[in-house]
Amino acid sequence: MRTKLAGGRIFDPINGIDGRVMDLWIEDGRIIAPPADGRADEVIDVSGRVVMPGGIDLHSHIGGGKVNIARMMLAEEHRVHLHPAEGDCRCGSGHYSPSTFTTGYAYAKMGYTMAFEPAMLPVNARQAHQEMADIPLLDKGAYVLLGSDDLLLKLMREGAGANAIRDYVAWTLAATQSLAIKIVNPGGISAFKFNGRKLDLDEPGPYYGLTPRTILTTLADAVTALGVPHPIHVHGCNLGVPGSDATTLATIRGMEGRRIHLTHLQFHAYGREGGFSSGAAAIAELVNQSPNVSVDVGQVMFGQTVTASGDTMSQVRNARHASPRKWVAMDIECEAGCGVLPFRYRDRNLVNALQWCIGLELFLLIEDPWRIFLTTDHPNGAPFTTYPHLIRLLMDRSFRNDMLATLDKGARARTALASIEREYSLYEIAIVTRAGPARILGLDRHYGHLGEGAVADVTVYEDDPNRERMFEAPSLLLKHGRPVMRNGVVLEAELYGATHVVRPGYDPAVRGYVGRFFEDWRDMRLSSFELTDTEIEDGGRGRVVVHACREHLS
Repeated sequence: MRTKLAGGRIFDPINGIDGRVMDLWIEDGRIIAPPADGRADEVIDVSGRVVMPGGIDLHSHIGGGKVNIARMMLAEEHRVHLHPAEGDCRCGSGHYSPSTFTTGYAYAKMGYTMAFEPAMLPVNARQAHQEMADIPLLDKGAYVLLGSDDLLLKLMREGAGANAIRDYVAWTLAATQSLAIKIVNPGGISAFKFNGRKLDLDEPGPYYGLTPRTILTTLADAVTALGVPHPIHVHGCNLGVPGSDATTLATIRGMEGRRIHLTHLQFHAYGREGGFSSGAAAIAELVNQSPNVSVDVGQVMFGQTVTASGDTMSQVRNARHASPRKWVAMDIECEAGCGVLPFRYRDRNLVNALQWCIGLELFLLIEDPWRIFLTTDHPNGAPFTTYPHLIRLLMDRSFRNDMLATLDKGARARTALASIEREYSLYEIAIVTRAGPARILGLDRHYGHLGEGAVADVTVYEDDPNRERMFEAPSLLLKHGRPVMRNGVVLEAELYGATHVVRPGYDPAVRGYVGRFFEDWRDMRLSSFELTDTEIEDGGRGRVVVHACREHLS
């Protein structure tokens, strides 16, 4: 079937199209060039509307162990936020710890078609993939967690060499069906097991004697050598504490030009002045000077949420702030762990209000929209459903300053946010929510744009000057060229997306070494650890799409 979307204003940054009025042609789930005969089986009039690729969330906790812990711990949330079956939609529940069905439908109703789980424990990969396969209407993928696992640290301590590290990283990506490497508090989760309660960038960890800086550079070199498109995805040291800004600056400098993606940067941008202050300006300046660095923000938004993190160290430290007063910490075998605790961000609380300001400062002071991405670190900073409100804050300075005026006075005195004049354009929003994530994840050959040959994931918005209203209610969403949502009504509730992975090559001999480690130290054996395509694609819900690795990354 050939479809024409007629007369829309196209925003397609990968192809340099900035609001051009033009027709978009779709056939067999792909974007095609305008046909010579001009014939269409279906014409959809989108004149006066904004047309973008489907949204891509590169960092959202949507599947895996800690997500399920949050759901179990917050049964009361799921009783309050019930979403009964409606039309073709299946029932679901939850808001800040949503069920799989709720997750898929809520993303679709904002115009999103892809989301990526950023912290999957290798031992938990099977469960995480099966859970993500249950999310309708979204393509998905996961970043596998390394950096505190005992086998990596053992290899490094014993001086196994770059080739052995590279083979282990490549095997881990393949065995867990992952798209990228995530590092949480490098070495810090291991240190916690040996009673460490903090670990600075250049502090040797207990037992293995390795510094976080060494772990970061070692894994960055391995990922680059393997040609994995996405750089190491790093949750750095000292999350959430005054002085984390200095650690972040030292981390960027310490990479010495190596590629690094700093995730939920807002939580790592706190200064010590006056006890708690913004370090956003100095960090943004260094990011602007460092083309090897990309970031996502992890914007804090006010209200109730739940924090779920692999950083056991920080979550135990923050447990006294849990609201309501309950929390969970856990550890998994020789890999890592997690902490989960509910939290309420309050606009009249100085620290929470300043966190809100710091995130917006980063968004507005980092100049290159291709190296910064729109996230709330769902659900840690806020649920992903707050994205439309966040977009309005970025696009409307007057609205932003009105919101700022309602905050705690002490926070307002410690931020330069009111003086920042920048407003994002629709083109820049299309970059930070679509084109940029596709490019940095290595998906941009077929996703994140509207050029010929691209997968026809397309969102149509009314051009409403109230950008929050515009982005929370697109008029049409196409998934692989099929209308799946129109005016807030889901049309195809049982359509399931693909699973995106990379598979760099490795020496098969590494399996023997890993297998012996499993036999000596782990409960699970290699045969039940490695995931096959058949397991992920069971029932047709997770078709595996393998993306090419690239040579000469820098």
